[in-house]
Amino acid sequence: KPIDSVRINKLLTKVPRSNVLPTPGCLTPEKATESTDYGTTYEKLNDKVGLKTILSYLYVCPTNKRKIMLLTDPEIESSLLISSDEGATYQKYRLNFYIQSLLFHPKQEDWILAYSQDQKLYSSAEFGRRWQLIQEGVVPNRFYWSVMGSNKEPDLVHLEARTVDGHSQYLTCRMQNCTEANRNKPFPGYIDPDSLIVQDDYVFVQLTSGGRPHYYVSYRRNAFAQMKLPKYALPKDMHVISTDENQVFAAVQEWNQNDTYNLYISDTRGVYFTLALENVQSSRGPEGNIMIDLYEVAGIKGMFLANKKIDNQVKTFITYNKGRDWRLLQAPDTDLRGDPVHCLLPYCSLHLHLKVSENPYTSGIIASRDTAPSIIVASGNIGSELSDSDISMFVSSDAGNTWRQIFEEEHSVLYLDQGGVLVAMKHTSLPIRHLWLSFDEGRSWSKYSFTSIPLFVDGVLGEPGEETLIMTVFGHFSHRSEWQLVKVDYKSIFDRRCAEEDYRPWQLHSQGEACIMGAKRIYKKRKSERKCMQGKYAGAMESEPCVCTEADFDCDYGYERHSNGQCLPAFWFNPSSLSKDCSLGQSYLNSTGYRKVVSNNCTDGVREQYTAKPQKCPGKAPRGLRIVTADGKLTAEQGHNVTLMVQLEEGDVQRTLIQVDFGDGIAVSYVNLSSMEDGIKHVYHNVGIFRVTVQVDNSLGSDSAVLYLHVTCPLEHVHLSLPFVTTKNKEVNATAVLWPSQVGTLTYVWWYGNNTEPLITLEGSISFRFTSEGMNTITVQVSAGNAILQDTKTIAVYGECLCACTPCRPQAQGRQCNCWQPEAARPLPREQRVVVEKELSRVWSPPLRVMWFTCTVMATRPGEHLSVCVLKVALLHSLT
Repeated sequence: KPIDSVRINKLLTKVPRSNVLPTPGCLTPEKATESTDYGTTYEKLNDKVGLKTILSYLYVCPTNKRKIMLLTDPEIESSLLISSDEGATYQKYRLNFYIQSLLFHPKQEDWILAYSQDQKLYSSAEFGRRWQLIQEGVVPNRFYWSVMGSNKEPDLVHLEARTVDGHSQYLTCRMQNCTEANRNKPFPGYIDPDSLIVQDDYVFVQLTSGGRPHYYVSYRRNAFAQMKLPKYALPKDMHVISTDENQVFAAVQEWNQNDTYNLYISDTRGVYFTLALENVQSSRGPEGNIMIDLYEVAGIKGMFLANKKIDNQVKTFITYNKGRDWRLLQAPDTDLRGDPVHCLLPYCSLHLHLKVSENPYTSGIIASRDTAPSIIVASGNIGSELSDSDISMFVSSDAGNTWRQIFEEEHSVLYLDQGGVLVAMKHTSLPIRHLWLSFDEGRSWSKYSFTSIPLFVDGVLGEPGEETLIMTVFGHFSHRSEWQLVKVDYKSIFDRRCAEEDYRPWQLHSQGEACIMGAKRIYKKRKSERKCMQGKYAGAMESEPCVCTEADFDCDYGYERHSNGQCLPAFWFNPSSLSKDCSLGQSYLNSTGYRKVVSNNCTDGVREQYTAKPQKCPGKAPRGLRIVTADGKLTAEQGHNVTLMVQLEEGDVQRTLIQVDFGDGIAVSYVNLSSMEDGIKHVYHNVGIFRVTVQVDNSLGSDSAVLYLHVTCPLEHVHLSLPFVTTKNKEVNATAVLWPSQVGTLTYVWWYGNNTEPLITLEGSISFRFTSEGMNTITVQVSAGNAILQDTKTIAVYGECLCACTPCRPQAQGRQCNCWQPEAARPLPREQRVVVEKELSRVWSPPLRVMWFTCTVMATRPGEHLSVCVLKVALLHSLT
């Protein structure tokens, strides 16, 4: 499976693929309405877009909310309706293609990429008024805008495109100048289909070689490097979870895992990965996408919740330092009625469901907000493991240290006024009239009625953000009624805005430890007894760095933490091994076995002791040399370029002589590996198996590698040649005639007689006998690379015959003998020629004219003859 960006209960991609609100089915303007005052009034779209227009999607520009784009139903017409005044007026533009999805530029409000239903990518620099084709054959959802800071050109587009022969390539080009001459290929050779990810400072691709996937990463658009997991890891699937704060969080499924993944965390470049947590539970979403039970808590960097599978039990763990340390959740001391809860760690703890809603109009079963960093609301249960029964709602107002039960059934929870107001609505298929409000971070709840008639609730929206006190509930009174929208404005509850004296300081901590990710952070919190409106987010009051301790460092790549807490070399890792990029005269970082947790802000202390030290490269002999094709295959096509990649695990790459012998009499030499980063291209003019050798030498030693490359050309036709008739127990020769005759290494599969198993040979001819009379079918299948062609013929088998074609000697009379008598070629009599031409015209067109023929006569029994004739015919007056 290819690399993919997993939805992990929080949208981690920085730029939304489309800021789109899908309409419920296709709407006519008489049904479609819009509101620009938070749902107080609505206006029909009849007069703005035309009464007969059918709408399918509405897009809002993420960098300018006044710019709106409506898509018409492609089954009726392909058009755009564009507004630059927040929907007050619209202009209609017809398209010559059908839009499947849009991607807005993260900075330029008028730049848009459009993906069509026929897999073409278009660009517009005028907010959809004019479009230009960028590339055909683009893979769905594998196109990206440039990332500011990593790309110099803001109009650069990254995309994955398919070639004519079905391979995938990673391409980049400018949005308005994407000609063949101006396209770049940052990754040499082909990549696995549907594997390109461009996210923040990183680009990821996958390439399968020898049946195993290999993952590559480019940091800040530099050359690609292979991502390195511990050597015992045998991944079969990988998902990039997060690239926040110059670090890659990845979920990897090992060869022996089915419903769990291991979490790995990288260094800054995204190359070297260490294990963060094993056996994290996974599931499949409604569209078949992989969902990892990992939740990144909003507002507090480095804080995650994960559901880990232990002995077939799923338990919830929490980390405050990006996976360095994990612990179980302490259950509440009391239940909803105030009765004590007897739950002793590690046998009993709190377990949470960590999935968010796929529907943007409904809340998930866990929620947190950047503007309310200490508040987490989730559904779950208390016990030895996570359960789908006896689900209750829980809240933490101190960032996961302690929890309280708030409801005995599942509820959707909405954050208003920066978390100063929590709104809860029951999950039920029945109509409801009430909702619950809390003004003290979920400690107490009040019941409010929001409609006089019970409503089947379909969703809730809080617009435009958590700093408002307005929410919209939409649903229907009955299953046959139209949608009803209820605007709820809580501003009247408050009589004033909060002042400085209404807040108290709150310090982020983990079980009393105040240093989180190398800093002490103190936030403003509204006092629970003060009922005032917060407005804009107050944020942290202050942040103070901590002195570095061992807890601020994780084990470096190749090292594992032992029972005494020390990071020591793993059994598979040799600390003396140097990077292959290290050359004599240069320096490398000699690891101490520790690396600082990325984004940790600690200073002084043990930082100097645990930080890797620069050391001069002593130079090393070449080791671990490999030569492979760019696409990982062992075949190449005659007359076409094949790209060979030379890979070296370690050695002085700057002072190394590389000699490559292609095995066809041609050889080349290079003075260093860096000159071969894009691969070595070569064209073979003959078919066959070629022994490709590479020799690497430097002053300290040498290494060599061999690749046996099968060069073929496409097999176009197979003809099975054998007699039409034979006699019992007589040897028959069958030959497969090929076009072209030289296509490389072939495998022949023969089926004849009543054999239930085929005969497999590497030669194109076989001999065999039939032991009984009758009609027999012979089939040959020829396998050439990925192509298999076949031909089938029928042969008649007769018993031992009497010689009737020539006189037999007296001693031969009365006994059986074999006799074949070829007759000389002679013209076909006119009356017979007419019969033959009439029969041929039934199966061949145009009609053929028989020129001459030759026959072989065989006596089958006394008085009976069988003539096998070969005709030579003319086709359209040209002899064939």
